[in-house]
Amino acid sequence: QVQLVESGGGLVQAGGSLRLSCAASGRTFSRYVMGWFRQAPGKERDFVAAITWSGGKTYYAYYADSVKGRFTISRDNAKNTVYLQMNNLKPEDTATYYCAASPFSSGTTPGEFDHWGQGTQVSVSS
Repeated sequence: QVQLVESGGGLVQAGGSLRLSCAASGRTFSRYVMGWFRQAPGKERDFVAAITWSGGKTYYAYYADSVKGRFTISRDNAKNTVYLQMNNLKPEDTATYYCAASPFSSGTTPGEFDHWGQGTQVSVSS
């Protein structure tokens, strides 16, 4: 019931910024935990950030240690869109970034997310 499309990837120099967007379609978007994962060639798909659903205005965000303090996840339920603001990018951030949705109350592993976008490429040069 949820379809996701990522956009906003590109090539930037180390220290630069990008803002990724994930446009969602479906009738239950506001009740899903939304997350971002990334996968570099030959490596596992790793958790980046996620944001929970709330019945009010408050959403709870959590991050991988590798991006904490540099990345910010947010969501706009009115627009059915999730964002990932990435600042102070490093070459090790280079990967394909995937948006994902989870029916559970929280999650940090791919197995906890049952809807995925096709991904958007982020490349950071030194």
